[in-house]
Amino acid sequence: MEFGIIACDGSSRARRGRMTTAHGVIETPVFMPVGTLGSVKSLTPDELEELGARIILGNTYHLYLRPGVERIHRLGGLHSFMHWNRSILTDSGGYQVFSLAGMRKLQEDGVLFQSHIDGSRHMISPEIAMQAQMWLGADIAMCFDECTPYPVTRQYAQESMQLTVRWAKRCKAAHHASQQALFGIVQGSVFADLRLACLEELMKIDFDGYALGSLSVGEPKEQMQAVLEALTETMPVSRPRYLMGVGTPEDLVEGVSHGVDMFDCVMPTRNARNGMLFTSWGSIQIKNSCYVDDDQPIAADCGCYTCRRFSRAYLRHLYMSRELLAYRLNTIHNLFYYLNLMQNMRTAIEENRFSEWRKSFYSQRRL
Repeated sequence: MEFGIIACDGSSRARRGRMTTAHGVIETPVFMPVGTLGSVKSLTPDELEELGARIILGNTYHLYLRPGVERIHRLGGLHSFMHWNRSILTDSGGYQVFSLAGMRKLQEDGVLFQSHIDGSRHMISPEIAMQAQMWLGADIAMCFDECTPYPVTRQYAQESMQLTVRWAKRCKAAHHASQQALFGIVQGSVFADLRLACLEELMKIDFDGYALGSLSVGEPKEQMQAVLEALTETMPVSRPRYLMGVGTPEDLVEGVSHGVDMFDCVMPTRNARNGMLFTSWGSIQIKNSCYVDDDQPIAADCGCYTCRRFSRAYLRHLYMSRELLAYRLNTIHNLFYYLNLMQNMRTAIEENRFSEWRKSFYSQRRL
């Protein structure tokens, strides 16, 4: 993987970069649609390409359980399996194991857990997570970490962070795929000094990129912003910075203003399936009765396939009737909005007007 900075905004930390993997060029800052099971729900790979997606996220935990990473490897790897010719980043499964709560047991070797599918028992260790991601053939693999919960005591956050560092060393030692980049994950909850200590240790190990994990897990937005402020000032300039699992359009804008390069979140796709649609002035809930006779598109300033062809009244009808087409059209719109938002930010950074653009973004949303 190659990464370089093309432009920086003069009045913020926002930066415009370009990442190259074996499967193409990725312009940053970038939003990665989530394809947990090797599929961005309701869309084909061709539709994702048409929307402008250059990289998507797959999840090792889910693919490990079903259909199995060895099976995917035998069938040519995840790119071939899902017929996606652009880049893929795979999460290690740390967050999913964290979400199992009472169905897991954390220990030094790794995590023992019960499958959410059939209750079968499994073990994921740093070494198993690395082998799984190498079998999947992702362009970018993530270290196996402990996703620290919130709220949390400082002592627990410190012990969790130290475990993540020990696991990161084991991940680095076990990883031997020359065509696959490996990112370390910075932990430490909302304690900036613990985050900085974790980053320092990960930098000694020397990863291809650095991610911020365990944010947007319940902490106040102010604390997330404080962590970003402290960390992005210290993170290596020459390596990609990835804010995991975040988030709202506002979260993306603030992350970019702090110098973050990569984002992922289920929000645009999950909210689409729940009838919440994003626009430049905010979001709308398409099931609301006020749209029953509305012949306007979701957003007049949107150029997506859905807005060019269909009215709010039709989309409401589909959603209330539970027609499958509702999920497709809503997802196309929301992903178009997110990917276009990132394109607008990249352009603003290139033209050294990101701070002005950011003010305009918020002024529209107050209308």
